[in-house]
Amino acid sequence: MTSPLASEAAPFGRVLTAMVTPFTREGELDLDAAQRVATYLVDQGNDGLVTSGTTGESPTTTVEEDGRLLAAVLEAVGDRATVIAGVGTNNTRHSVELAEQAKKAGAHGLLIVTPYYSKPPQSGILAHIEEVARAGDDTPVMLYDIPGRTAVTIADETYDALADHPLVIAMKDAVGDLNRGAWLMRETGIKIYSGDDPANLPWLAMGASGIVSVVSHAAAGAYVDMVAAVDAGDLPTARSINDRLLPAVKAMMTHTQGAITSKAALQLLGVLEHRTMRAPLPEATDEEVAIVRDGLVAAGLLNNY
Repeated sequence: MTSPLASEAAPFGRVLTAMVTPFTREGELDLDAAQRVATYLVDQGNDGLVTSGTTGESPTTTVEEDGRLLAAVLEAVGDRATVIAGVGTNNTRHSVELAEQAKKAGAHGLLIVTPYYSKPPQSGILAHIEEVARAGDDTPVMLYDIPGRTAVTIADETYDALADHPLVIAMKDAVGDLNRGAWLMRETGIKIYSGDDPANLPWLAMGASGIVSVVSHAAAGAYVDMVAAVDAGDLPTARSINDRLLPAVKAMMTHTQGAITSKAALQLLGVLEHRTMRAPLPEATDEEVAIVRDGLVAAGLLNNY
């Protein structure tokens, strides 16, 4: 299925949230809450969502749950936003199964993270990406390069080998090397999305197509304004927005896992009733909720406290 917002410059949209996966208090998948979160995020300005990513606690969900979650989000917002299915694991067969399921459900894109823990050589990474992309048939692919979690980086020569791949069109970058990213955009034509909220403004200034954000659970509208300011060449306004968001970014990205703080933020905003996680991630403590609350208030994102 084609994304409702696809363009050559930004094939998956501009402001995307790596969406949490809501659970009931008993720890079961909560599809009603998922649709409520998805609708809220798009109403706030997100033009894309990623389901079953790291922030979606994908290591703890089953193939069947990932499929039901994707279908629910597509039903809720699939005509208004790009919906990308996280299908990356460290097991190629598992990822192929997820990609085939996502294609059947109508996902607008696939997110393929570098296989983690196994630390495959670059030949294995390349073969993994190609096989999972093939399983998605004609579904466009965004790679996810995050060596801090996977222990391996996708090498320049692997990007070179994928440069002419018709489906591998973008990369979510959490490597943290702006110069390398600029070179990859120049040499391979791959579109880069910032995958690290503290680096969103630098990436946009370097020519990134957009952001895949955690903080956008609470700050989507501000990020939309930041993207617009950069597009207009108004860097003073973009810097001002970035400065205003710094307390929220610090609160949500530096004290504990972003999945934990995102559910806390959504509870504070009245979108989620509670912040249940699946082990091994614990739900936010009262102290952590207070840190998130203070950060959102300082950034002007929460006004009822």
